[in-house]
Amino acid sequence: QVQLVESGGGLVQAGGSLRLSCAASGRTFSSYAMGWFRQAPGKEREVVATINWSGGTVYADSVKGRFTVSRDNAKNTVYLQMNSLKPEDTAVYYCAARDSGSYGTVPLSYAYWGQGTHVTVSS
Repeated sequence: QVQLVESGGGLVQAGGSLRLSCAASGRTFSSYAMGWFRQAPGKEREVVATINWSGGTVYADSVKGRFTVSRDNAKNTVYLQMNSLKPEDTAVYYCAARDSGSYGTVPLSYAYWGQGTHVTVSS
């Protein structure tokens, strides 16, 4: 069982930055692939970025060049650095973990989810 707790959301002006953190419980964190997803009102949950067990990353086209996902296995934590934020980035951001260490962009492939953190970008 893995428990995930996100933090770092908030209100920011367009062009600003935020860093989200996701702290995970469990002794096998380093073997999990981790993902950041977001869900805006009235829209489906979508992948933002994923990072596999060895640190390889995949990004949604909409955030490439602006967001960076990273992990610190010693701290059981995954991060999402978000720069050059846009109003369309406004959403609830979720951290997720999957037992497979490989990339996953489909929400259903992730077994463990955090409670979400709100990100609001004003224009």
